[in-house]
Amino acid sequence: MTYSTRRHFIAGAAALLAAPAVLSAQQLPRVATLDWALLETLLAIGANVVAGTELRQFRQVAVAPDVPASVSDLGLRGTPNFEAMRFARPDLIFNSNFYAWADNLMSRIAPVVSHAIYEPNESPFVLAEAAALAIGDRLKLPAAEQLRDTLSEKLERYRAVFAGGDGRPVIPINLGDARHYRVFGADSMFGEVLKRVGLANAWSGATSYSAMAPVGIETLAAVPEAWIVMIPPQPEDALAALKTSAFWNALPAVRQGRVLTLGSINPYGALPAAMRFADLLAEGLTRAWNG
Repeated sequence: MTYSTRRHFIAGAAALLAAPAVLSAQQLPRVATLDWALLETLLAIGANVVAGTELRQFRQVAVAPDVPASVSDLGLRGTPNFEAMRFARPDLIFNSNFYAWADNLMSRIAPVVSHAIYEPNESPFVLAEAAALAIGDRLKLPAAEQLRDTLSEKLERYRAVFAGGDGRPVIPINLGDARHYRVFGADSMFGEVLKRVGLANAWSGATSYSAMAPVGIETLAAVPEAWIVMIPPQPEDALAALKTSAFWNALPAVRQGRVLTLGSINPYGALPAAMRFADLLAEGLTRAWNG
């Protein structure tokens, strides 16, 4: 081996040995959160999430994005396990106004950054967009801008699809029991999506923090022209009771087959929930119109 060849060999070997250290320095920060809207945002943009709350229920309710098995479950959102959070060793904790009471406790574990998505008299869509971009910028994740752009393109495309529909308004509800539901108004994420795709929300009454509950099932008679869009999760016994309810079966929407049940969606979600709602609604209404 010549001196020159030996020199290049040693340099190459040194570079290989140094590679793991470089990769380690470039690893994404380990992040945790108590808030589901922030959790789905972090997962959707590829953040290195190490801990979240009520993950089993999140998987059932939000459905998407997927939660890696490596993410530690911190327990209930209202009473999280801070010891489990400490063991997860986050470098950064994202929190919202819903759980601001925990800021001081969590700041002993890692720096806390807060983003509000649901606030009175504010657009959750606009706040969710701002939160996603701010988080993406902080974590150096360009996927946040991609998420915003993809959703914007989809909503514009769906607006054209819905323009060719039957022109009926939509009332998005979540069933509480056979006699009550909560309805999502103009200030909800679902209401925001309806507005952006050109569909009217049949609920014109007041809502508080995006939804109104409980609302009596009899109020659905006041919107006979609307599509009833049911958003799970919903109690199975309530659904069973509705099948034999004379009032329910007398509603024009029920008699005329204008009840659409979507897949489960996080009702207080962020941009991923908005996208899931738009996708499922477009799929469901298009099938119904063409069926």
